[in-house]
Amino acid sequence: MNTSRRVLLTLEYDGTAYAGWQRQENALAIQQVVEDALEELTGESIVITGASRTDAGVHAMGQNAHFDTHSSIPDEKFSFALNTMLSTDIRVRKSESAAADFHARFSAVGKVYRYRIHRAPHASAIERNTAAHVIYPLDLDLMAREAQSMLGTHDFTAFAASGSEAKTTVRTMRSIAVRARGERVEIWIEGDGFLYNMVRILAGTLIGVGSGKLPPGAITRAIETRDRLQLGVTAPPHGLTLMRVCYDDRAVGEYFALALEENYLK
Repeated sequence: MNTSRRVLLTLEYDGTAYAGWQRQENALAIQQVVEDALEELTGESIVITGASRTDAGVHAMGQNAHFDTHSSIPDEKFSFALNTMLSTDIRVRKSESAAADFHARFSAVGKVYRYRIHRAPHASAIERNTAAHVIYPLDLDLMAREAQSMLGTHDFTAFAASGSEAKTTVRTMRSIAVRARGERVEIWIEGDGFLYNMVRILAGTLIGVGSGKLPPGAITRAIETRDRLQLGVTAPPHGLTLMRVCYDDRAVGEYFALALEENYLK
């Protein structure tokens, strides 16, 4: 019998049709779809462990997940095989060997999220599932200044939605940017970890400040008081995309800068 080994997947998915990443009893989740494909492929009952439990409607360009297998299929071939079995809204971008002690979630040193806004009088047909529609003008300079208050190590209790199971609400945010091109506005943020709905609450707050519905300094006040009521509404899930999970400290800043450049957000 072949010895067990660990395989790392990098996944891209459109979360529109799914109840999030994590397997659920009464709804279809991405984890279940991938696990079912792996079981059919290998004949093994496989459980995959994801780096991030993205919510219903949230997307990913760089979700990571690991699993253990005795299969004789080469590590790099899992991506090709799985992509012939998965629906077209889930793709395995890469499959590779991982160390036996590697953990997709706990080995991560940083994550990069993007929140996309479509700023226009009328909603977009093309981006209806990938960008939150905002009809009113936004002060982008004000949003960018407000966003800087997230940087550093803070107790982000105010940014934790009800239902969060985090053992600590202290997180470190290392990079943040607000960029726009035409009708598209994007909020990019990188940190060592994120609380449940944290990025969506941030996006809703920046939209509130940028539209004049919230006074500047909302983020600082919320961090100091730990009061959720200081912040804006939770922005819709479909504007959020998990862009990258980082396992190397040196690569975190490099990826963030390159991502902004490649997305023409200057």
